[in-house]
Amino acid sequence: MKKTTPEAIKKFLYGIGDEDTRRVVVSARGLRRVYQMKAGETVALDDVTLDIYAGEYLSIMGPSGSGKSTFFNMIGGLDKPTSGKVFIDEVDVAQLDAFELAWLRCRKIGYIFQSFNLVNVMTCLENVMLPMIFAGVTSDDAREKAAEVLKLVGLGERLKHKPAQLSGGQQQRVACARALANDPAIILADEPTANLDSKTGEELIELLHRLKEERGVTIVSATHDMKMISVSDRVVWIRDGKCDRIQDRKNIDIKVGEIC
Repeated sequence: MKKTTPEAIKKFLYGIGDEDTRRVVVSARGLRRVYQMKAGETVALDDVTLDIYAGEYLSIMGPSGSGKSTFFNMIGGLDKPTSGKVFIDEVDVAQLDAFELAWLRCRKIGYIFQSFNLVNVMTCLENVMLPMIFAGVTSDDAREKAAEVLKLVGLGERLKHKPAQLSGGQQQRVACARALANDPAIILADEPTANLDSKTGEELIELLHRLKEERGVTIVSATHDMKMISVSDRVVWIRDGKCDRIQDRKNIDIKVGEIC
């Protein structure tokens, strides 16, 4: 009998495998975003096409003003393209009404922001419970699940602490736990290490990678942090609003002072 390999199990559970056989969870087609300014039009995104696969860790990289944050916002349904389409699990996001879009954001996607965006008057537990309450989960079930997720991110002893009583790294871990609260298929992390010191940033990157490996969550990160490359499956380089190149991690040669 043929032995089932770990790679085969991952492929079955999470769709990880050859590019032609992996399940597409996000599909961007011809995305263009134009802002009307007093001085004229500003093209933030110009004809970007990309598929994102289930269970992969994708980093969107590029200099400030390159369009990576705009692309990130399109994927998450936080902004609408001037033209082009975004499909999540084959559903055209632009066709959703406000209620349907809110449902998508609440249940399908978990967001991690660089400024944490925690509610300061709430405890860690209450912050993580919040998206579950919005999703209609009972208070008792939400409390139990929030405690479990906080333990997962290493904050099982900090349930009753408020954000001001935590370090920046701990607050970002709470944000990670909140993003996981409703078991999303996709986690979108916008510059998640920007406000963290180097050591804490590395710890957060490893946490995201572990969530991807153990839970099969698709991680999409818009980042300047080159340390993200080491845990990414693919890196998308955005420059001047265009997709400059897409590289598999195995094909990226990292040297001191340069990336090839």
